[in-house]
Amino acid sequence: MSSIFRDVVKLQIGRTPKGDFKVVRLCKFGFPQVIKNPPLVGNKPFPTTFWLTCPHLVKEVSRLEEAGFITFFEEKLKRNERLKRQYLKAHSFERMLRKPFIPKDLSFPIKRKLLSVGVGGIEKPLGVKCLHLHLASFLGGGYNPIGREVLKLLPSLECRDNFCEKLLK
Repeated sequence: MSSIFRDVVKLQIGRTPKGDFKVVRLCKFGFPQVIKNPPLVGNKPFPTTFWLTCPHLVKEVSRLEEAGFITFFEEKLKRNERLKRQYLKAHSFERMLRKPFIPKDLSFPIKRKLLSVGVGGIEKPLGVKCLHLHLASFLGGGYNPIGREVLKLLPSLECRDNFCEKLLK
């Protein structure tokens, strides 16, 4: 990963990112939108595989959360059997993505944690927790039906004014 991306992500999220991440999605201006994290950072579990870094998307998704869409999706999961199956599959997919990066000699409790939680470390299989992580999972190439639905609710996937360029000045 280039140091320019590390600097940009630091400015985007407002703190130094943990661990060695990989940028997996760029906006039309060439700035990171989504990064992929390793499952261990400093020998501690870090089950958030995909992280939304784009300030525009973070702001737009925060508006959805404030409008009650976490509860909306949790209720929809209870009523829609097809969505529920797809969502459980998304959790399995994220566990599968983590598995090859978990050292064989890792302690059993940490290994069990990383292989039991779902998207973004979600422990309750039908809990939604945070829309940002679902959108990041979907945009990062993950299989995530909630992220797909969140994307449909956004007015735009990209900012208009190249906000990240301004961060660097």
